[in-house]
Amino acid sequence: MLVAGATSTSGLVASRALIASGAGVIAVGRSPEKLELLSTAGARTAVADLADEAAVFALAERLREEGVAVDGLLHLVGGWRGGGGLAGQTEADYRFLENSFTALRNVTRAFDAGLRASAAARVAIVSSTAVARPLAGGANYAAVKAASEAWTRAVAQGFAKDARDRGEPLRAAAVVFRVKALAGLEERVADAYIDLWGAEAGAVNDTIVDVTGSLAAG
Repeated sequence: MLVAGATSTSGLVASRALIASGAGVIAVGRSPEKLELLSTAGARTAVADLADEAAVFALAERLREEGVAVDGLLHLVGGWRGGGGLAGQTEADYRFLENSFTALRNVTRAFDAGLRASAAARVAIVSSTAVARPLAGGANYAAVKAASEAWTRAVAQGFAKDARDRGEPLRAAAVVFRVKALAGLEERVADAYIDLWGAEAGAVNDTIVDVTGSLAAG
């Protein structure tokens, strides 16, 4: 599985938890020093700016050429900037936050064919409860998270359509994890992601999951 944003604080914690569970992890991020920590822990690592379309597609092609199958994607590219009410939502802050959505678009497109070909692919993003209750001081943040959720649901629909067109059972699933704040829940997110493989794809595809355990239809 590929962890996008593995060198973020949440990415480091979640990646270690996934490795500890026995998962094969491809950790991708921009910091060679932080990736070295995950390499030592047992992950395969790759330095890449996931907001750079060419870099992401080059990474996907390199893995394909090496025969490395990516059957899962956990998207942890993120960050927070906000405050100051609606007037305080600056363009610079929005562009910073938008990188997360851009990275999601790049990675899901670059690895789409491989995920659809997998016997059991699972894609998950970490979103925010702010999508359901956006505040003026976090409007940029909530808007980017809402866009990311919409994109992930489109990935889910693509998986379902591909299975129907092939006349085969649905084997891939795309899921949204929502948290109020990720700090302190990184291992729980990793556990929830691993648990997706224990469920039928049709039961979890296009769903919104509260990492505390509750499930809401997508």
